Amino acid sequence: MQPLLKVLRQWGAPAAAVIFFMLWCVGEAGRMGMGMPQWTGTIPLATMSMAIAVAVWKPFLSLALTAGLILGQLFSVVPPMEANHWAIYIGSFISLAFILWTAPTRTRLVAAGANALFIGLMTFMMLSWRYSGGVGWFMPTYMGDRVTFRYYGWQLSAVFLVIAGSCGAVGLLLALFEERGNLFRARNLAQTMLKETEVDLIVEQERTRIARDLHDVLAHSLAVIAAQADGTRYLSKDQPEAVLNALENIAVSARSALVDAQRVIEGVHDDGMVTPQPRLSDVGPLVERMKKQGSLAVEQTQSGDPVELTAGQQVALFRIVQECLTNALKHGGRGTAVRLHFDWSGPGLAVNVASALPTDNARTAAGGAQERVGRGLPGMRERAHLAGGWITMGPDGEQFRVTVFIPYGKRSDDSSQQQNLEVRAGLAARVAPKAAGDSIAVEQEEYVEETGGALVGSPSSSPSLQEGTPGA
Repeated sequence: MQPLLKVLRQWGAPAAAVIFFMLWCVGEAGRMGMGMPQWTGTIPLATMSMAIAVAVWKPFLSLALTAGLILGQLFSVVPPMEANHWAIYIGSFISLAFILWTAPTRTRLVAAGANALFIGLMTFMMLSWRYSGGVGWFMPTYMGDRVTFRYYGWQLSAVFLVIAGSCGAVGLLLALFEERGNLFRARNLAQTMLKETEVDLIVEQERTRIARDLHDVLAHSLAVIAAQADGTRYLSKDQPEAVLNALENIAVSARSALVDAQRVIEGVHDDGMVTPQPRLSDVGPLVERMKKQGSLAVEQTQSGDPVELTAGQQVALFRIVQECLTNALKHGGRGTAVRLHFDWSGPGLAVNVASALPTDNARTAAGGAQERVGRGLPGMRERAHLAGGWITMGPDGEQFRVTVFIPYGKRSDDSSQQQNLEVRAGLAARVAPKAAGDSIAVEQEEYVEETGGALVGSPSSSPSLQEGTPGA
């Protein structure tokens, strides 16, 4: 039923206009005299057919056509219709049906009021001796319009009202039927969405429970690994340097994995929007990790006093630096020299990253991979623009240089020393596991006492606190 109504809503009015016009032509075929052009009902029939055809698309134009026809006859511009032509006015009520079906509420009210006025004018012209004198529908009174209206006015008006009311009722019923179908579909859609939301809620609750359990297990295990590795390293000073380096790498990796796991697990959601994002203070650990693994020879420096940046700007800068280091490793190979400088002295933070261009042997080994355009460079440009700054990148002599500028607002009055202390405190708070339990905390405190407080705050175990690391 709905597909049929959809077709009728779009093409029903033109089809009704064609049928209306053809039926009148067939009915009056033997009474048109010399033909259609000389027939007195040609203009009213054509006008009413056009009014029906445009009732859905242009309801006010439909009403204007009907009003124009009636006013034209009222002022004798259009010849009055004969006795068998007055039923052409029913086309106005057919147009009313389509308007009440498809038009908005305000347009419906205008159409209903206009048709009530049309009925009054039609009744006047059908009964007045100046236009038709009843045109054979009623017996003439020969006593003027007042007596004629008194005897026959209510009868003719009632006939027109019944026809107009019937057509309008059909249009309103179709509109109510469509609205009822829309309400049923909306109800079914709401029920479906409610069921899906309930399922998603159950899944989210289960995911949260699993994440909490996994967080507890990982926090306990990784904290123990880090504590044991640090304790063994500080209590075994006479061990070979390779063993001590391995223990240090184990401790650093455990802490890094603990922080990363905590970020991922605490932000487990379908959209991932609430997952904690990296900050500018995480650039230091990233650089140190590259150095210790022997991947890159990174030289990090800074000038000026660090300024607090927004969270979005910090994420953008971290990702840009990460992409620069990754590209230097991918195109230059292991051991590539990279210079990373943070300049806080201007109206914004300027970050310069310079890496050695790959040699001819490296280009040949890459097999032309450099020529392929990836997503890294466009991604860095987009991140810089979203953070309110700009970025330039390209070869500069024997180096590939990336310069990014991120403006910041009012400078903070805190000294550089105070900011470093805040960074140190923040890193220590992040490293300490939230759900490791009282036993883990006691175990860490014992190792701190044995090592002289070097477990968490030691420069060797907290690379991001070394000199040159930008404050967050």
